[in-house]
Amino acid sequence: MSEQELEDFLILRDLDAPITEEDLEAAGEQSGEALQELRDEGVGIRWVKSEVLTNEDDKITGTFCHYQAESETAIEEHAERAGLPATRINRRGQPLDGE
Repeated sequence: MSEQELEDFLILRDLDAPITEEDLEAAGEQSGEALQELRDEGVGIRWVKSEVLTNEDDKITGTFCHYQAESETAIEEHAERAGLPATRINRRGQPLDGE
């Protein structure tokens, strides 16, 4: 599947408990390995960008991720293989212009 055929998805990964930077780095490695496995199997999926969510104590409470994928099922499979939550998955709409 070509990149032009991939849809944009936004994924909220809400964590049950805050994690450390080291935990976040490990999760990123697991995510990358799962992405490569899926691509090796012919699944169209690509990570674009992630924003880290923190609480008032600067503890990491989740991420808000932008992926491109052939389907929502591909996003769900990636989350399962990487051991990551996918609290909410939505197709990305048109961005709003800021100031």
